[in-house]
Amino acid sequence: MHHPTVLEHIDEDAIRALPKAEVHIHLEGTFSLLDILTLAKENEVALPGPAATLFDITTHDAFTAPAVTTGGGAGAGAAGLTGFLRFLDWQCGLVRTPAQAARVAYAFAVRQSASGIRYSDVIVNPTHWNAWRGREFDLLEAFATGFDEAEQDGLCEVRVAYSLLRSQSAEEAERIVRDILELRPRRVIALSVDGDEKVSGRTGEKFRTAFALAASGGLRRTVHAGESSGPEGVWDAVELLQAERIDHGVRSIEDPALLERLVADGISLGVCPRSNVSLGIYPSWPEHPVRRLLEAGVQVTLNTDDPAPLGSTLESDWSVAAQQFGFTYADLVGFAARSIDASFAEPETKSRLHAELAAVAEARGR
Repeated sequence: MHHPTVLEHIDEDAIRALPKAEVHIHLEGTFSLLDILTLAKENEVALPGPAATLFDITTHDAFTAPAVTTGGGAGAGAAGLTGFLRFLDWQCGLVRTPAQAARVAYAFAVRQSASGIRYSDVIVNPTHWNAWRGREFDLLEAFATGFDEAEQDGLCEVRVAYSLLRSQSAEEAERIVRDILELRPRRVIALSVDGDEKVSGRTGEKFRTAFALAASGGLRRTVHAGESSGPEGVWDAVELLQAERIDHGVRSIEDPALLERLVADGISLGVCPRSNVSLGIYPSWPEHPVRRLLEAGVQVTLNTDDPAPLGSTLESDWSVAAQQFGFTYADLVGFAARSIDASFAEPETKSRLHAELAAVAEARGR
């Protein structure tokens, strides 16, 4: 990776054309404004504020007034995260029928495909979907129906990482994993955990048995860590939860020994720069450690986290990253290759995507 004197211009069309995967994105954070307005009308639910400013959660009392939130999604400082999570809870609460859930899943695949994403490990935290409490596996089946239809229509292939919430108990987590292993819900490929580390504290020990069960049962493991807390969360994810991939993990930059461990074990970080800046982990793009992580030898992928409320797309985030950090087209091809490697796709899918990526990169180089 080099630092060009004159930045290479890389337009978003060229980024979209790169076959790639996305490995850190929450289904809860991908509802378009049209999705939300349609669901609200179908369920006769009033909007919390003007439709035109719905994604500006700081303007709506329903999301900013003091209250207890269920958690999930991205992570950040208290006030911004609290309102953000309440917004996700409200929005997901609009999904009440299997047909609506399948439509959300299909729309997700459409959104991913429009960015040139061929495969996604999407994070689903059922605690947000309050109409489905006690029927979480019915919700997963409805999502699978939508993902099936999307794949049949030639859209992005999607697998699901079932995400625990940090505030759930060890017993509940273990029951969920046992149910997943017994029922084997379609398209569920991994176990995840998310929520605000700063509020919940260190939860690695609490979920150690659940993740051990998941590993022994063949589920892949990805853990949110090293975001609103420091490197200790990443250590817990690696040593206690058998994490194969870390969602965020940016605070690893503060611990050289941890960086060495991530490199030695080949554990990738699903980094989301726009989310980190928008939600206050870093004050600006230039202060984000993505380049320093790469230069330390860590396997880093670039992802969107919750693109709809953050007002972004993957190609936009990659374009900004190229401008801010001096990434070249060759660097972005590297990000695409690492995204495929870091994904939980089947080996044959990875091989096909790598071949397609190499062909696109070669054609541009001619």
